Amino acid sequence: TFYILVSFQRHRLHSLEAGVKYLILGAVSSAFMIYGIALVFGEAGSLRFDDLHAQQSELIQSKVFLFGMLFLFAGLAFKISAFPFQVWAPDVYQGAPTPTTAFLAVGSKAAGFVLLIRLLVAAVPEVTAEWTSVLLGISALTILYGNLCALPQRNLKRLLAYSGIANAGYLLMGIVAQSEDGRTAILYYLAGYLFAVMAAFLIINLLTNEGEGEDISCLAGLSKRSPFLALTMTLAAVSLAGIPPLAGFFGKFLLVKSVAAKAFGDTGYFILLAVAVFGVVVSIYYYFGIVRAIFWGRRNADQPTPPPVRIGLPVRIVLGCCVAAMLYLGLLPNKPFKWAETAAKVEAVGK
Repeated sequence: TFYILVSFQRHRLHSLEAGVKYLILGAVSSAFMIYGIALVFGEAGSLRFDDLHAQQSELIQSKVFLFGMLFLFAGLAFKISAFPFQVWAPDVYQGAPTPTTAFLAVGSKAAGFVLLIRLLVAAVPEVTAEWTSVLLGISALTILYGNLCALPQRNLKRLLAYSGIANAGYLLMGIVAQSEDGRTAILYYLAGYLFAVMAAFLIINLLTNEGEGEDISCLAGLSKRSPFLALTMTLAAVSLAGIPPLAGFFGKFLLVKSVAAKAFGDTGYFILLAVAVFGVVVSIYYYFGIVRAIFWGRRNADQPTPPPVRIGLPVRIVLGCCVAAMLYLGLLPNKPFKWAETAAKVEAVGK
């Protein structure tokens, strides 16, 4: 379905290009997943998570099973845009229609990480323990790549694509933690990420419908044209950057805490924590570029002053819900944390 939605705007060259690229690379990743599933089934005789969990001590000795798990992980890494399987994300995010990009940014990532939790953390934790160094490296490189590549971006959708890659790296920290705290942190972070990204892409779509482009400079004067949109976009940027007191901060705090619990005696975990903190600092810089454009940006003298942005009641309600959710998850995290904790226990095999 995503392949059709990405290239839905057939009159736009960028949309067609994004659709073809996503189709080709998506087909390759699906082939990896199918081949991996076949190898796992051939060796284990079952695809049930509880059966894999019961046999994991014997299966970990099998190279065929490990190769199957490797292919399966590669396919899922493409879905969540983790390094080095992230090459599709910037072009597809930029070329796809904005509503499709929003759905792709949240839906694909959420589904991929839920499956990774069930597979690597709950079903075969012994395999994950064997792959700790690899997962640490992938998480750190994904954070670095996404944040550093986002620095020079001027296109908002492309910037959010690289930010999404970096966020995949942060979420992988919960997998690396190999604990219930890590699973809880992933689910909590995904909830906060969902509302922030949804708000950001909805505002981009509104501005595009008003005849604006997708460049950061198009946000200039938004604080005067629509204070409500300016505030919402600012809160989304602050949350995605991981600044308190919004949802993104508490989610990153939980992920860092879950990794820190494993850090004593293992240099790799300390390096990952340092990379995560560095990534947050870098993301604050490029997200501040969005805030600066909203409140202090100026249009060229030859550009006409655009009229106030028209916002329908349904859009106002959705954006209001996103703002409320970001504030609630950040300021009153206790109850949502309990919900995420309960969901994490349900994700565990046999519980």
